[in-house]
Amino acid sequence: MKLLIVEDNGELASWLAAALRQGRYAVDVASDGEDAWHLLRVSDYDAVILDLGLPNMDGMTVLKRARKAGIQTPIIILTANSGVDWRVAGLDGGADDYLTKPFDVAELEARLRALIRRRNSQTATEIVIGDLSLDTATRQFCLKGDPLALTPREHSVLELLVMKAGTTVSKAALSESVFGFDDTADPSAIEIYVHRVRKKLEGSTVQIATFRGLGYLLRSSAEE
Repeated sequence: MKLLIVEDNGELASWLAAALRQGRYAVDVASDGEDAWHLLRVSDYDAVILDLGLPNMDGMTVLKRARKAGIQTPIIILTANSGVDWRVAGLDGGADDYLTKPFDVAELEARLRALIRRRNSQTATEIVIGDLSLDTATRQFCLKGDPLALTPREHSVLELLVMKAGTTVSKAALSESVFGFDDTADPSAIEIYVHRVRKKLEGSTVQIATFRGLGYLLRSSAEE
């Protein structure tokens, strides 16, 4: 899953990005409203963490522009201002949630997971495909009932395939989910990560099918 952090406090942005990457998210960071607006138009994010007090273009303007442009990405407002009027203005402007500084990363991650589940129309906290399961509350994979060990990028690949189960996911969409805007990725990198995930699913009833020119499809062997 890929997040955009919009925060002009460099120290806070770096700390938060590191914490979320540790939590197996791909993360882009924008330090002002103009950069954030540009990234929202050219990249697809699972959620945005948006500060309101930004240079060049304030966070409220970014929020309203995004919604007016039809961008429905979940947005959490992050600000030091805890006043009710600010919360109401943000929610009325199209924000999905509101968190005041200082905050706990665990709470932020829980709110992110809830918003992303809602965006993907998932009411259940567990997705099961064959003998593979994903707990959407903890983002933990289990295979045949045992935790499945994955690197962060392997996790991102499998997570997107599970979230899009039943549909073919393009290599470009996987790359968008796995790599940040500033990452340098070899064109064959996604193929390598898919291969690694396939190896870890060997002996299970779950397969990743390749459709040339289209992408990858996660399915249970019972569906063949």
